[in-house]
Amino acid sequence: MKRIALTLLTLATLMLAHAQDYRFEVGPVLGMSGYIGDLNNSNMFKHPGVTGGGIFRYNMNSRWAFRANLNYVSLSGNSVDIANKYPDPEHPGELINYKFNTHMIDVGAQAEFNFLNYGIGARYKQYKRVSPYLTAGIGMAMCFHKGGGSHPTFVLPLGVGVKYKVKERLNLGFEFTMRKDFGDQVDNFTDLYGVKHSFAKNTDWHCLAMFSVTYEFSKRCVKCHYVE
Repeated sequence: MKRIALTLLTLATLMLAHAQDYRFEVGPVLGMSGYIGDLNNSNMFKHPGVTGGGIFRYNMNSRWAFRANLNYVSLSGNSVDIANKYPDPEHPGELINYKFNTHMIDVGAQAEFNFLNYGIGARYKQYKRVSPYLTAGIGMAMCFHKGGGSHPTFVLPLGVGVKYKVKERLNLGFEFTMRKDFGDQVDNFTDLYGVKHSFAKNTDWHCLAMFSVTYEFSKRCVKCHYVE
């Protein structure tokens, strides 16, 4: 009888431990965007833009997650704000100011590593409702420039963030990423000094500081000693 009671207690403990464990999250993001490049080489938020979109996350376990994201990003800059002065290609010997306004569709995939066992429940696993994390990934962006023209670019996002589990299936998050743009056309300008450079030495980056709200769904299958 004691063995049966102990078995039932073990099963109940396992079920409670994973009752709040869901595979997927989905939700919106909203925040501020910035730019570093030919027309801004210091303060990335000198001309802040807006960003918004959505994320779909797969939680492999309490430490690792993988996600897909789709973002709209607005970027702008003006060479008046920097010390660099650029020559006018149409009037040799004269200087010219440049400015740009770009709208971008940024899609990609990222991996996330939580520093703590993120979650609720299962005290023996030491779950924490708050956890900082690192993220990195790969993506693609299409830049649409004011006045016409568009350019694609590969994107390499690198960043940090923090997650907070409000309750069982609701999460809040904040993330900051620097996104390397492998194409010197985000600001629609390249080789402003008239000196050609290689693909690897382009200067364009964009950054995103975003808040997110996500909702979890698709509860994992829980059996005696097996968790999907």
